[in-house]
Amino acid sequence: MVDYSEKAFTATLYEKMCCLTPAVQDLALYEFGYALQNITPLAGWNAVVLLPQAEIERMVNDRAFYDSIQIKPKVNDRIVLDEKIVRLANMLFVGLVSGEYPLEWLNTHFYFDVRGFFFLHRTLYFSDQVLAHLGGKPYRQFEPKQTVFEHFHDVGYRDFMAANVEVDALFIDNVRKLIQARGVPTLFAIAGPTAAGKTEIVERLREAFEQDGQKATSIELDNFLTDREYREEKGIFTQGKEALHFDLFRQSLIDITQGKKISIPRYDFVFATSSHDLDGRLKPDGVPIEIEPADIIFIEGNFPFLIPEVASLIGTKVVYLTDDPVRLKRKWKRDIDYRKKYEPTYFRNRFFKDQFIMAEIAYRPQMAMCDMVVDTSRSALWITPEVARTLKEHLHRK
Repeated sequence: MVDYSEKAFTATLYEKMCCLTPAVQDLALYEFGYALQNITPLAGWNAVVLLPQAEIERMVNDRAFYDSIQIKPKVNDRIVLDEKIVRLANMLFVGLVSGEYPLEWLNTHFYFDVRGFFFLHRTLYFSDQVLAHLGGKPYRQFEPKQTVFEHFHDVGYRDFMAANVEVDALFIDNVRKLIQARGVPTLFAIAGPTAAGKTEIVERLREAFEQDGQKATSIELDNFLTDREYREEKGIFTQGKEALHFDLFRQSLIDITQGKKISIPRYDFVFATSSHDLDGRLKPDGVPIEIEPADIIFIEGNFPFLIPEVASLIGTKVVYLTDDPVRLKRKWKRDIDYRKKYEPTYFRNRFFKDQFIMAEIAYRPQMAMCDMVVDTSRSALWITPEVARTLKEHLHRK
């Protein structure tokens, strides 16, 4: 018989959550109780109606569920967590305490974020189509080091970089060989979810190429975003050309591969505004970014080769991937603590909504057409059979 009194329910849930999510162990029971009060149902825990496991699985794998999530719901002029996210968390809490939802089932389909104090669905990235495209197994894999992050509330760059040392070194070495085989100048696109580590790995690749005597530069796709307020008003997701100063973007890629210096927009991540207006003209107070031509031009962003008009210009396509729980912990430290980029509850709603949608419309499609995938969470490098042949032929020629 389950004791649904506040004190007993909290104590039982705390014990089970410590088993499910090691980072919860850093909280004292009373701290866990304070956080729990924020989503405790007004009618009490015994009033929570549980859905069958199969129905929950169908719900969290349905695009319509995520489309219905509001990112700015308000109560008394204050942004609150979307009611569907709260309801899901309440069901999982009660199901865990009552034993109706086994710990193993819950851990298979969900992860719990301690700072946000909510459950999120585990996103599938390696679909059957992606696996077939990449030859069915990793090119090489090391012992995963990111498992230590299960004990962290947030993750800083130094810890993240240290966990990825082996797979990053392998990736950089094979990229150098691939570029040697394919020649320069070339556009090199790195796609992947936000906070996966794209910016950092691009910087390390630049250093590697410069050591080889080749000039490298980078273009961040996010700098071509239009103002966020405009995109949100129009319901535009940041995964297609409608979200960009697209004509400027495409022409900039053509110009720089032809050896021309380019001037591109600058996106302000604090105020979420572009230096250019919707017609692509520099605003009176705008400051553009000037970029010189180079041998290797990196394009970094969420969806650089998802757009056919751009994909045809790109020489090498890479997806740099990190699992959602780690990315979320990186974003808490980077975007909330340091950048002050989002209001925290808005951020929770948006991440919950976007992780599923973006995987469906941006990341899996790009993984099914790329040359390489770096899976940092499993410390694995994946390459297509075609790239494997190119690298092998290059090695024989040398």
